[in-house]
Amino acid sequence: MKRIFAVLILVLLSLTSPNCFAAGNNLTGEAALDELYIWDFGTVKQGVELKHDFNLTNDSGKVLNIKNVNTSCGCTGSKADKNKLQAGESTRIEVIFKTKGYSGAIQQFVYVNTDNPDNPILRFTIKAEVVK
Repeated sequence: MKRIFAVLILVLLSLTSPNCFAAGNNLTGEAALDELYIWDFGTVKQGVELKHDFNLTNDSGKVLNIKNVNTSCGCTGSKADKNKLQAGESTRIEVIFKTKGYSGAIQQFVYVNTDNPDNPILRFTIKAEVVK
């Protein structure tokens, strides 16, 4: 049991490493904290459906393919308008968060998996303070 817990901790630490996720528009391998990939809905009432669109721009200089988009929870849905971006091209990443059954400070993640070897996974974050 301790071995499984230790492996889980190592996996989680490797996922939060700055080399795994780019938080900005630059897809060339530089990890930088950029508020463009974080959206805070502020205080919202429980039961509402929240929606935000992120903009993803391919600044890598070559074609970028989006393999898939995953979320950290079943309460959050997301999709990309385009799966193939030419150099300089952008796409919308739509995120919907259903607050039913949640209360307090909430943070959910959207993972955009790409074929960029320097930044294969981009993490978008949504936040909210859900009140009854």
